[in-house]
Amino acid sequence: MATFFEKEMKKLFRQGLDFSETIFAGRVCYGKLNEDVRVRMEFATEGVSDQYSALKVTLLNRREGPVDSLLLRFADVLGKKPTTNPNFREGIVPHIWKNGNDFAWYVYQPTAADYKTLADAVGSYTSMFQGEELSQGMGGMTI
Repeated sequence: MATFFEKEMKKLFRQGLDFSETIFAGRVCYGKLNEDVRVRMEFATEGVSDQYSALKVTLLNRREGPVDSLLLRFADVLGKKPTTNPNFREGIVPHIWKNGNDFAWYVYQPTAADYKTLADAVGSYTSMFQGEELSQGMGGMTI
């Protein structure tokens, strides 16, 4: 049975995000970017327990470990969203929260356009590393 996080991650793939050999493990998604580089994606908190307000994307060299990482904050990528909820007349920044044992989007449910915006942001970031041979040396990353 797919977890909430897996279902949400799959919505990004339905909006055009694509990695070969994609697998889901718990709250994490892994994909193959090229022969040596893997992508790890997960919803991330920013200091507030059980409030997931970003998508963390990490590139891993399968032989040498982490290459680069990016935190895509929903506030930066999606911005404040309007809502009909009277408690949030000026809108709300989308985030996932834990309510008891369940996870859900708090007040605002992202639209297909929002998932497309996130998918495009991940795709733009990872495209910088596709098709290139990545390795880390004593002086840092070389491409």
